[in-house]
Amino acid sequence: MKRTGTHVIVVGNEKGGSGKSTTAFHLATYLLYQGFRVASMDVDSRQQTFTNYVRNRRNWAQARNLQLPHTTHFHLPLARSDSIRENQKLEFDLFRRAVVEVEGEADFLIVDTPGFDTHLTRLAHSLADTLVTPLNDSLIDLAVMAHIDPLSGEPREMSHYSRLVQRARAERLSIDGQTIDWVLVRNRISMLSSRNTRQVQNGIEKIAARLGCRVAEGIAERVIFRSLFPTGLTVFDPLTADLLSGQPSNSHMSARQEYQVLVEALHLPIDDNPSRAGNALARWSRDGTQLQFDHLAPKSGQ
Repeated sequence: MKRTGTHVIVVGNEKGGSGKSTTAFHLATYLLYQGFRVASMDVDSRQQTFTNYVRNRRNWAQARNLQLPHTTHFHLPLARSDSIRENQKLEFDLFRRAVVEVEGEADFLIVDTPGFDTHLTRLAHSLADTLVTPLNDSLIDLAVMAHIDPLSGEPREMSHYSRLVQRARAERLSIDGQTIDWVLVRNRISMLSSRNTRQVQNGIEKIAARLGCRVAEGIAERVIFRSLFPTGLTVFDPLTADLLSGQPSNSHMSARQEYQVLVEALHLPIDDNPSRAGNALARWSRDGTQLQFDHLAPKSGQ
């Protein structure tokens, strides 16, 4: 699927619970506050965490008459007919329609993928300009990338997910001559240094060298992310008592700084244009109650 214009950020990892949806939503919100036009897409038909995050935000904003920026959101369900070929054709058509609708209308498209291999997962990865892979700070979670020698710490064999990404890179290169910038992000890092922490860092760096990807500064384990989900808020939203329905904490500020460092590490095509954010804030103040509701792709058979 050849395209130009919109920068596609895919957040992927074949292990559930790695923080993909939280990362995707924070990236989307950051870009909105920078004044960019942002579309979001959820191809995880089982969990739908990203879609629920989007809906929570809109419900919270409507209930409290808040003026918050919102993405144009798409949810693509899995097709469930008896024919694998027909399922894949329908999924591709839905995916293509969403991308075509976004192309040229959004500056960024952020795609959240499920913690398992699907046809939509592979389609999304092949379309990525930037691929972000959150990894929980655990030797167990490193297995999603590669099998690690317990004595030397060297990666012995690449995992199914690593091979999937390498195939997507090769496919992308053959389509338009572009490569996928793959960034590994340590997630839920412990506040205390430990032997496990050092081993994980060493293992990620060796895996990155083997796969030709980069490693970004990670995000610490913080309760704040779980507490923000029901309201659909992020650490990039204004830290006011009215918005949060409570007083902001030091954890808010620390988490915001960590995500700002992550955004900088991604090297996204963001130019320094102060008027962009100012114009966007004025637009939200004027049209704050006119929310962009979900674009939900029709399910199979409908």
